[in-house]
This record gives sequence, structure tokens and C-alpha cells, in this order.
Amino acid sequence: MDDKDIEILKHLSVDGRQSARQLSHRLGVSTVTILTRIKKLEAENIIQGYSVRLNHDLLGFDITAIIEIKTNEGKMLEIENEIAKYDSTIAVYDITGDADMVIIAKFKNREFLSAFIKKISAIPNVENTLTHLVLNTIKEDTRLIE
Repeated sequence: MDDKDIEILKHLSVDGRQSARQLSHRLGVSTVTILTRIKKLEAENIIQGYSVRLNHDLLGFDITAIIEIKTNEGKMLEIENEIAKYDSTIAVYDITGDADMVIIAKFKNREFLSAFIKKISAIPNVENTLTHLVLNTIKEDTRLIE
């Protein structure tokens, strides 16, 4: 990757719908060059796909939970893969510290959150969960290009 690839990634992370032609005008290179570089970034799995950034609050998902999970018997990967399948799950992380993993999930109401916690607590080898509710979101953005 070079500086031109970084510029392409910056522009696509702001607006993934812009065409190669638009990018070529903005960056001062040919459309063919842009297309070639984008295909290379996709092939190298740097660009993993294209998606829409949603306003979860306006869609009714105004509860964000951060859930710490302790496991036993070395079954962490299986548990993480199971939890990752749920639609409410935004992120699954292996972590250091007292817990083995952290889950970030979004819910429309307390009933959905409660059902989710009960489902993950019932997964074999889940020893304990600790749920934190987010009071205010200051920043939530997965785009990361410097």
C-alpha cells in the first residue's frame, strides 16, 4: 500500500458509493488506475465489503450493551462464534483482564436485551456475564484511516 491507496481508502470510507470516475477526478489519476487499485485492495482483503452506516437510534435500537463474558474449559472460540451469529451482536472481542471476551450489542428494548443475556448465559461453558448499559454515545464509528 502506498499514499494513493490510503487516499482511496479515506474517500471510500466517507462515501463508499462514489464511482471510480469520481475518485479519479478527486485524486487526479485515471479511472483505470483507481479501478485497478480498488480491485487489488479487495483481493488483499483490505477492503472486505461495502455497507451503509445506519442511525441505530432512529431505527429504534437505542439500547447499547457491552457484555463481559467469562468462560471455562477452553471453549472461548466456539462461544464467540455462536454469539457472533446473533443479529443484535455488533462486535465480539477476545480481551485481557478478568473477562475472556467482550460483546457489543444493540437492542430495541429491555425485553430483547434480557432474552439475549439469557441465550448467551445458556451456552455451554459460559461461566458468567457482566452487562454494562451505555448511557451516552460520544463517538461510534468503525472507519479508521489516518
